[in-house]
Amino acid sequence: MNDGTFDELVKIAGPVSRETFSVLQDFLVEFQRWNRVTNLVASSTVEELWDRHVLDSAQLRRLSPPTTRWVDLGSGGGFPGLILAILLRETPGAHVHLIESNRKKASFLQTMTGLFALPATVHAQRIEDACAKIEPPQAVSSRALASLTQLLGLAEPFLSGGAVGLFHKGREYRREIEESSHSWSYDLIEHASAVESQSVILEISGLKRIRPN
Repeated sequence: MNDGTFDELVKIAGPVSRETFSVLQDFLVEFQRWNRVTNLVASSTVEELWDRHVLDSAQLRRLSPPTTRWVDLGSGGGFPGLILAILLRETPGAHVHLIESNRKKASFLQTMTGLFALPATVHAQRIEDACAKIEPPQAVSSRALASLTQLLGLAEPFLSGGAVGLFHKGREYRREIEESSHSWSYDLIEHASAVESQSVILEISGLKRIRPN
């Protein structure tokens, strides 16, 4: 795995403490240990863990610096939700809800949350079933979960209540935006990824379902 530096993290995520950086490094050690038996991320990306997964997740904090209440959909191996929880661990009132239906991955998330005393709650269930149990967040995140059209359907309970969506998307994002426009209307800001040259973070607000005539 390529080793990350404190300066790299600050450049991508904004101000963080040395202690938080140390926690992040300890988390990565635990992550690699779990990944050998639980398959949290594809083995082909482990060597790029710092850049491809950690920094890619951490950039959301710079895009929404005042945000403290998050919901992360399909948290998987913890990217971006668990990384956000680590970065927010010293922020008063911060909390991240991690929704993951896969029991093994949810167990990993729960273990990391307890081990590092993170401000996070793990919901080991389907997104549709978890929505009613979570207080209104300020932001909703998701990475590599579903097409934008499907993702907006899953995030609708939160976005229609005023939350902002920050969704990682790859090179096919323009096609996904076009396809979603048949079912949804929303305000959109495209942020170029600070990590992946062909990727973006889609900032979505004002979500409304388009009713058929």
